[in-house]
Amino acid sequence: MEPINIVNSVITPLDRKNVDTDQIISKEFLKRIERTGFGQYLFYHWRFDADGNEIKDFVLNKPEFKDSKILVAQDNFGCGSSREHAPWAILDYGYNVVIAPSFADIFHNNCFKNGILPIKLTEAECDEILAKGLETPYSMEVNLETQTVTGEDGKVYSFSIDPYYKETLLNGWDEIALTFKYEDQIAAYEAQRITFS
Repeated sequence: MEPINIVNSVITPLDRKNVDTDQIISKEFLKRIERTGFGQYLFYHWRFDADGNEIKDFVLNKPEFKDSKILVAQDNFGCGSSREHAPWAILDYGYNVVIAPSFADIFHNNCFKNGILPIKLTEAECDEILAKGLETPYSMEVNLETQTVTGEDGKVYSFSIDPYYKETLLNGWDEIALTFKYEDQIAAYEAQRITFS
C-alpha cells in the first residue's frame, strides 16, 4: 500500500445516500482475478447509459472532477454486500479519501485494509461540504497526522480515527507488511518448534 498523510485535491461531491457496493462496482465486473483494473467500472451504471455512452451530468463525468482524489458522499456509504472489489474500484479510479457521515462496517474496514482513508464527519458538515462542491469546484486538504480536513476557504473539520489504522495508513502497511515486521520472532518460534518436535 502507498502511505497516506496529506492529500490535496478538488472534491467529488456525490450527493447521494445509501450508496451500496453493487452501485460502486456492479456484479458483472467481478470476474477479474487481479486487484487492479476495477476503476474503469466504478459507478458504471451511473456513469454510462445502456449504449455505453457517458451520462454527461453525472458528477464523475464532469471534467472539473477528473483528477479528484477525495470523494464526498452522504450517509451509509458502502452498504450492501461485503465485496472487497468496491474499495479496489475506488482506489483504482484515483480516490485516496472518502468522506461521509457513516459507512457500512465491512466497507469501512476494507478501506483501511486497501489504503483508503474513510473519514466520518457529521451529516451537517458533509452537507456543507457537498453544497460548496456542487456550487463550484471546491478543494480541500486532508491531513491524517493532524486528523483535519481543511477547505480552500479556511474552514477546518476534525475527524477521529483508530490509532492502529492511522499508523498503518501513515506507513503504508497492509496486513502482510505487518506480519513481516515480526519475521524474526516468527522464524525463532518456528526454529523452536522444529527443535522440540
